Amino acid sequence: MSLVDHLRNARRAPGRAANSGVAARRLVAGVPLYLQIAESLTSQIESGELKPGQRLPPERALSETLGVTRMTLRQALSRLETAGHVSRRQGSGTFVSGPKIAREAGRLVPFTRAMTRRGYKPGAKVVVLEKQPAGIIIARHLRIPVSSAVYLVRRVRLINREPVMLETFWMPVKRFPRFDRYDITRHSVYEIMEKEYGVRVSRARQSLAPTIASEYEAELLHIATGAPLMLEERLSFDARGRPIEYGKDLYRGDRFRFVTDRAPVEW
Repeated sequence: MSLVDHLRNARRAPGRAANSGVAARRLVAGVPLYLQIAESLTSQIESGELKPGQRLPPERALSETLGVTRMTLRQALSRLETAGHVSRRQGSGTFVSGPKIAREAGRLVPFTRAMTRRGYKPGAKVVVLEKQPAGIIIARHLRIPVSSAVYLVRRVRLINREPVMLETFWMPVKRFPRFDRYDITRHSVYEIMEKEYGVRVSRARQSLAPTIASEYEAELLHIATGAPLMLEERLSFDARGRPIEYGKDLYRGDRFRFVTDRAPVEW
């Protein structure tokens, strides 16, 4: 069944007044129509009825077929876009997003290793790699004096050549001298730390927070300004408990979902 047929049939609920307005045509009393349209589309996307890359009908045609205003339809599509289920391309339309990659929130797995295990070809494009004096916040995280030299690194992380994550991190120059000589477009930073400096990341403190893409971030990730992102803030430690890296990674909301293997119940 097509998208339009599915939604049209769902709207033919018994007891609906023929001449009623939009509010009276809700499939479930008390639930806004745009939410029900969004839920129906989400169900079709998750079940595979709507395929990744499939273009949805134009807004005008779809709103007329469903008998709703374009504003109502746009509310539904905006909700789907925020959830990462669809993406809007200027001048092209609205498309179903590809399946999301599960990122384990409770484990520290380097991006390169995690993507390789899933059968993807990881890559990186360096945007910034430079020395700079540590500001108050960075110095506090890394437990170094303010104005101490740190490396600022910003990379766009790729899978199968598609930009999916914007990575930014700081490292103390004193701990990793001449780090800028290494090729970090093809090698994991954590592997370089271990092989070249004898420093192994043993644990990290991480936090997650939803955010939206700025114009700068959107340009680097090839997404729309305001598109949903997940911010992962990270402070990594060596075996002796000393901080060695502070980072902020921005994951595309339409390409990743964060999961945990267990969630123990506390009584």
